[in-house]
Amino acid sequence: MITIKLNNVDVQAEEHWTVLEAAKFYGLEIPTLCYHEGLSPYGGCRLCLVEIGELPRTRLVSSCTYRVEPGLVVRTDTRRVVEARRMMIELMLSTAPGSKVLQDLASRYGVTRQRFKPRNEECVLCGLCVRICAEQMDGRAIGFQHRGHKRKISTPFDMRSEECRQCGGCIYICPACQLRCQGPQAETALCNACLTMEPTCLEHFDELHCWMYDAGRCGTCVRPAGEPEPEPAKPE
Repeated sequence: MITIKLNNVDVQAEEHWTVLEAAKFYGLEIPTLCYHEGLSPYGGCRLCLVEIGELPRTRLVSSCTYRVEPGLVVRTDTRRVVEARRMMIELMLSTAPGSKVLQDLASRYGVTRQRFKPRNEECVLCGLCVRICAEQMDGRAIGFQHRGHKRKISTPFDMRSEECRQCGGCIYICPACQLRCQGPQAETALCNACLTMEPTCLEHFDELHCWMYDAGRCGTCVRPAGEPEPEPAKPE
């Protein structure tokens, strides 16, 4: 066991742990997208960034790939970290605005504007599909191609791979394949339907509504600008 400082608290961690594993062990929540417990760490989405080191000489690292070390100082939710996470969510949403996973992350971390033009490529290059195919399904039917802005995921020579067993593992794990609540013809780049995580239905109705419909359908927690608040339910 080694000692690290996690959010100003001295804690014990196993030498083989990553910063993400140590944070999860102590109940600290760090957002991830390309990380999966059953797959090798990749560090591509950069959502799990944390700030390490003593001020003023600190730097951002991906917590899913950075190993703990004696005396390491880690802060998981500084202003610099949160702003970096929001930027990454914005960038990924411009690539895959139809992803429910990304839309939920945007609402959760207060991303309320989209400054980048949507490209609708529906792939954020998280590599989950490549790793699950190789490491869990032993298929290796898909992989990364090219570099830079031409980088993509495909089969060798863009032809149907003989190694593919059509197991569907790549689709199951893909965050861009989970369609947002508004469907493929959404009117806005950001839905922000879950900005209010705690249900407010009971203040206006006799029962919860979000479990029956998509969040915001009843209009109590999410309302278009200028729309008046619904009248509270009158007792019968």
